[in-house]
Amino acid sequence: MFFFYKILTYLLYPFLILLIYLRRFLNKEDKERFKEKIFFHDEPQIKKKLIWFHGASIGEINSIIPIIKYFLKDKDFKILITSVTLSSVKILSDEFKYEKNVSHKFFPMDVTFLMKDFINKYNPSSVIFVDSEIWPNCISEIKKKNIPIVLLNARITDKTLKRWLLIKKFAQQIFSSFDICIASSKNSQDNLKKLGVKDTIYFGNLKFVNNLKKLDKLNENIVKSFNERKIWLAASTHPNEEIICVEAHKLLKKKIPNLLTLIAPRHINRINEIISKIKKTNIKLQVIDDNDNSINENTEIVLINSFGSLNKYYQYCKNIFIGKSLNKKLILVGGQNPLEAARLGCKIYHGPFTYNFKEIYEYLETLGISELIKNHEDLCDKIMNDMNSNFKVDDVKVNKINKFGQDIFDNTVKKLEQTINL
Repeated sequence: MFFFYKILTYLLYPFLILLIYLRRFLNKEDKERFKEKIFFHDEPQIKKKLIWFHGASIGEINSIIPIIKYFLKDKDFKILITSVTLSSVKILSDEFKYEKNVSHKFFPMDVTFLMKDFINKYNPSSVIFVDSEIWPNCISEIKKKNIPIVLLNARITDKTLKRWLLIKKFAQQIFSSFDICIASSKNSQDNLKKLGVKDTIYFGNLKFVNNLKKLDKLNENIVKSFNERKIWLAASTHPNEEIICVEAHKLLKKKIPNLLTLIAPRHINRINEIISKIKKTNIKLQVIDDNDNSINENTEIVLINSFGSLNKYYQYCKNIFIGKSLNKKLILVGGQNPLEAARLGCKIYHGPFTYNFKEIYEYLETLGISELIKNHEDLCDKIMNDMNSNFKVDDVKVNKINKFGQDIFDNTVKKLEQTINL
């Protein structure tokens, strides 16, 4: 099977080049650095030991930033971070722009000669893949050089397990190559064992680790509008969820005349589609971005047209619906991370489809921080009850989350130090 995979990636290589060029034309790739994914890299000037971290996008990269910062404090080595998306590059440039020992490259396509060239040139002493990043040719070339390789915060869903078990021998060949897999959940740990991992351990999901930076503040006029009204926020919404939130707004408005509803879609490229749907309801809508400095008095719903600004709103909106949780079509990939909102003292409502963050939501529910809702009536009732009772998430509960995250972090870095060549 491995032989056929290698042949397939060779055959697909010309089409992958065309695909990346097309994505560049569509502004989905970095216009200057897109070639890092499909061609050989220049020879880097590296005189220190190098640790290579790879995470696909924002979620994976955010989860390893505290670990990278921890290692940089006391160790004198280089860290190479690879990722796939443009959004991850922005996060890394913000976090490490003054750190000379951290560099970023785009992850090459998993074609044998590209991977061999990349690994030979960078010559990492250890490799740490994050979440569910499994690239057979890359893993094979790493093991040929006897480089320790770790799968960190490993996530193998039941759906993914079923796919791998269709090619069980191939899967076992790949997964047995990891020196250790540090699982993100007990379910993932069980699934990793079924795939032939030699050593797997579970401490908890790295997303529990507190990575909150200095919080930006909203414009004082917007904050003034919030203070004068009852507000709630629908965060990271996906298709159809905006209309569910609009229906909840209508019901709440009957009982709370000065209500203000905020909606922040997960993907702002959908903004025009959402505007069109909300306008059909004749509700007074205002669209704002990071440059706006006021909310009109007659506005009923605010649509947030900016990326990466949710923490600014969590400081003032304490009743939060987290999206990607009410669409049954997403049952096996549902859920968005609620921990940033929880750490800022927010009460969280979510739908039944939170598979990707199942254990996180279960933990928050034991603390009374999150509640399940099934439809717009349910959402209305929960928000109404909490607004009327002035429910607040107290510091004791927030501290429990942070303590749990710190324990996960401490155990994880200790295990990494024992496994990789530091």
